[in-house]
Order: sequence, then C-alpha cells, then structure tokens
Amino acid sequence: SHAAMLHPQKLFQRHTTRGRMRRGQLVAPFGVGAITVMPDGTAIIIAGLDHWFRTPDGSSSAVDLEEFSVEEWRLEDALGVSHFRLPPDFRTARLANPEQTNLRLTIPALRFPRWHFCPRCRSLRKLPLSFSGLRRCEYCGQKGKRSPVMAQVPFVAMCEAGHLQDFPFREWVHKSIVPDCGETMKLIATGSASMGAQRVQCKCGKYRTLARITEASTSADMRQSSFLTNGLTDDDSEYVCRGSTPWNGSDEGAGCGFHLRGSLRAASNLYFALTRSSIYLPRTIEGVPEELLELLTRPPLFTVLEVARKLSRQLKPSTLRDLQHGYLLKPYGDGKVEKALAVLSDESKSRELKQSSVSDTVGDWTTERELAFRKDEFMVLRDEINSVELKVRISDQDRYDSTVASILARVTLVDQLRETRVFWGFNRVYPDGGEFRDRRRLLWKSESDKSHSWLPAYIVRGEGIFLEFDRERLLEWESRPVVLQRMSAMQSRFETVKSNRGLRDRVLTPHYVMLHTFAHLLMNQLTYECGYSSASLRERLYVADTPDLVAALLIYTAAGDSEGTMGGLVRMGKPGYLEPTIRAALAGASWCSSDPVCMELGESGQGPDSCNLAACHSCALVPETACEEFNRFLDRGLVVGTPGDPELGFFSALLESPSSG
Repeated sequence: SHAAMLHPQKLFQRHTTRGRMRRGQLVAPFGVGAITVMPDGTAIIIAGLDHWFRTPDGSSSAVDLEEFSVEEWRLEDALGVSHFRLPPDFRTARLANPEQTNLRLTIPALRFPRWHFCPRCRSLRKLPLSFSGLRRCEYCGQKGKRSPVMAQVPFVAMCEAGHLQDFPFREWVHKSIVPDCGETMKLIATGSASMGAQRVQCKCGKYRTLARITEASTSADMRQSSFLTNGLTDDDSEYVCRGSTPWNGSDEGAGCGFHLRGSLRAASNLYFALTRSSIYLPRTIEGVPEELLELLTRPPLFTVLEVARKLSRQLKPSTLRDLQHGYLLKPYGDGKVEKALAVLSDESKSRELKQSSVSDTVGDWTTERELAFRKDEFMVLRDEINSVELKVRISDQDRYDSTVASILARVTLVDQLRETRVFWGFNRVYPDGGEFRDRRRLLWKSESDKSHSWLPAYIVRGEGIFLEFDRERLLEWESRPVVLQRMSAMQSRFETVKSNRGLRDRVLTPHYVMLHTFAHLLMNQLTYECGYSSASLRERLYVADTPDLVAALLIYTAAGDSEGTMGGLVRMGKPGYLEPTIRAALAGASWCSSDPVCMELGESGQGPDSCNLAACHSCALVPETACEEFNRFLDRGLVVGTPGDPELGFFSALLESPSSG
C-alpha cells in the first residue's frame, strides 16, 4: 500500500504535484524532514507530524485515528509515548462500501529547496514553500521567447542540530551576514564537476564560487565549525544556523547557534532516520490470557474502550458483551475480562503520566538500554512459545550434524513473529549524536510535549531462524592472542572515525564481529537456498559482554508483504537443511572472487569508515536495509581464517572436518 504526497498551501489545498510512496518508507528512509523527489522532478520535504492525518480540506475531526493505532507495549514504555500510528494509506470511495472511512488521506509535503534557477539565463529566484506546479522564467519571458521551466538548485545548508535551510546565496556572494543588495543573481556552471566550477554572480558585479562550502573548518573541534560559517565574510563574523525547520511550514527559525555546513540536497549525510525496532513479546499477566489482551488492544473493541476512556467512563464486562462485537469475549469469563480491563486502564494512566514529563522519564537510547531491551527478546526466543503474535519451536539439537551441534548451543524455529519499526527522529551531518528530547521535538511544530503523544510506526510480520552459540567455545576462541591482535586494528580505526564524526562510544569484541559477519554470510547463502531476495532478509544480533555471555542471532524476513510468510526460511533451519547451508556459506567465504585483494585490504581497512577487514560486495556485504550496522564491522577472517593463519577463524575446524550424521 502507499501514501500519496502533496504540497500544501496554508498546508492543505489541491495541487498538481503528487506522488506515491510505500508506507514503510515514511518510517525510513523518507520520514519527517527528509528530501525526496517526485515523478515530475520536484524536490519536496516531508511535513511534520502536526499535519498528518488530515482530510483534503485540512480537518482532522473526520479522521478515525483508531484504525491506524499500533500497540507495542515495550517500545511505548521505552520511548515514552501512548501509542504508535501507521502512516495513512490513500483510499478512494468505492460503491461497494459506502461506509468506508478515512478517504483521501495524504502525507503533506512542501517544496524545498526554495531557490530555483533558469536553465537558459541562469537567473535565481526564490519561491514560497507552499508553491506547487511549474514556474517559468520571467526574465526570459520579457525577451519575447518561450520561457523555460525553472529548476530547483541542488544546494542547501544544514547543521548538526538537525536544522535545514536554503543555501544563503545572497549572503555568500556579498560576503555579508545582512546584505543590502537586492539585485538579481545568477548561478553559472563553468563546465567542471567540482563545487568551485559553480559561480554565483550578482547584477551589482560581485561574484563568488561555491568552492569549499561543504568543508568542515580546520579548527581543533571539527564538529563545531565549518567553512561556510567562518568563511562567509572576510572578517571574524560567523554566519550560524538560525534554527530553520521548513518541514513544519516555515523557513523562519527560533535561533540555534550551531555552525552551518553547505551540502548537496542528495548528499548521504543530509538525513539519517533514527528508528527503533522491537520483536513483539506477549505480556504475561497472571490470570489474564494473552489472547484476551490482544482482543482488547485492537479494533473494534479497542475503539470502544478509547471512547469510554476519553469520556472518563469505566466499562463493565457485561456492557462490552452487549455491543455488536461482544461475541468475541464469549470464551472468557467476566472475572478475566474485568481484570484485563483494569490492567489496560492502569497502563493507559501510566502513559499519560509519562507524556506530561517526557524529559524525566525518557533518556537517550544508550548501548546499555539496547542490551537490556534485547535481553528480554533473547530469553523469549530461545524457548518454545505459542501466542497470537509469536510462535517459536525448539528444534531437536540431537538431530543436527555433530560438528555443527558442537558450535550451536540451541536452534529455535520462529514460525511467526511481528516486528514493529518506529521512527522517532533524525540527524544531519553525523548519524549519531543529539538527545532524544531534542530530536523528537523536531518532528512537531508545537512546542508542548503533551501533544507529542505518538510516533509513526510500521509493522512487519514474518518468520525466522534463531541461532544461539556455545558460550564456552566462544570464550576459548576469543581469548586467543591472534584473534585479539586482529581485532585491535579494527578498534583503533573506529576510534579515529569516532572522534572525527562524533559517533557513540563502543567496544568492538571479536565475537560480535564474528557473529555479525556470519549472519551476513548465512543470509547471502539463504537467498540461494530458500528463494528470498537479499533485501527480504534481515539480521538481529543478541550480543552482550556480561558475566553470562549472550551470543545469538536471529535471521528473519523483513519484507512488509506476503513474502515474509511463505515458510521457506523456517524450513532451512531444520536438521538436514541447516548444516549444508552453513557449510556452503563458509565454503563460499573461504575464497572471495576479489581475493587476494579483499583479504589483503583487511590489513589497512575497507568499506564504510574503513571499519571492515576482509569484507566486500563479493563476499560479506548485504543490502544496508538488512544490516544493523550499515555494513560496518565485518571480517570473514574471524569466521573462516586467513591464508596466512587458517586456524584464526571460529569456524575453521568446521571447514576442515567432513560432514557427519
């Protein structure tokens, strides 16, 4: 399904610029504040959450929000919101369903950047954010010729706090923070592909190239200065960010103070969507069946409970049974229903209290919080469970190949799971950094935290294979000096990148890199064995350096359609299927088609931020949407060894031993 896009004038009117986008893309990578291009070539920026879920006339009262509500109790508590919402899908009226609701809902967007240039005379003109359609050059029209359509400039300016604004062409060419010249400017390309070949020229006679506008300054603190801020004027004046948030409908800012950096509007560091995901775990409440809680937290019964809550009314089980859909409660007694209603009422009150003081209850999502969050999933996925949203079976360990069974402590088959992906903010310039409270505020125009009660989310249902590694064997392998020495090179390179790009602190362990690389190798092999595309599979790592070492991985279907429920992935986790798949993945990793170059580059680093050792597109990389680390921290040498040290890899013994029953 898709959501239609439009450009709002005073936020909502009919316009000519429209396009389609999958609902999942509005969570990542094209969430609030992201720039994308419509089919007619218009660059737009996705509007803030204040303007979602409105009818074409701008009203929100006629929208049934309960239809889009998503419940994920663990993420709600972690992110401090009352609920999540699916992005609206675009619907038109059908004669077969006259009572259909939520018709013609769209995701609003605004035209950005505002600066446009004429491809013939190169004149610059600034248009409103709300402008839609085509604008022809008025200067060429004055000469009696057919005017060409003006195109948006490819340059913008951003800061580390997440703000975005049009590139200051007038300030730049006049070398003044407050220029007094209002003459027409031109953007002239001299033919070269560099920034220095782009020249801004004013009718007053002044001109200047765009050389170095994307550079950070050479000061000691690379994150706090830029050439655009320090080099815009010839004196010591600084041109700093004014805090502009055009996705909220205004190009005026409330002040920021961070240094600005020029950027291409299609640059990879212009937008980093911040998301969190969770595997849904059933709530275990004594005396209340999990199926009953599911019924009461989904429409249609959930809709009735929400209306009653807003009216401050407490519904009794007998009242619910008298409703149109009350027959759903027939398998459950009044006592269980009453207890379930009390539990849900307490949870609702708890969420409302959290909304009143988000800063006190929700902090940054640190590594420690992520480990604790995933520890709950690890404990559930390793045991058998049969609930509404999660079905896990323990595979018979004795039936696996003896060599493989000695490495894997446990294998479980996840026949059904539900993953919820939530968009809670975004970064610019650097992928990490910024406080949770500040990043979430960027999504809204309103300042009050009380109105920030929800976040966009997307649900994926699928299947998976859960592999838990043998703890003792991992500890023995990880303590080898040759393994620690190989990891030290990756850690030192990451420390350099961390200081330059402002990444969060983390310690890279050999077993984390090994499990991560093995997950990639196995996913690549599974695409041949079970028929899934490479983008349909996804990894989820459970790794913690605690006294009770956690080392496990989940490979599951990540596609948001019926492809995630075919059953082919679960089948590959069964005895007789998993062992040859693992052996084939390891055999393929022992020699890359780019070797010996790929293996030798491991000594100096390759890949994103040079934080990979022996890993390239021919052996260990997967689509970035399938990887939790965006294809960083990979080394097949730790998995299968190197030509110079075949015993280095954790799976080296498995490659040498023949298959056994």
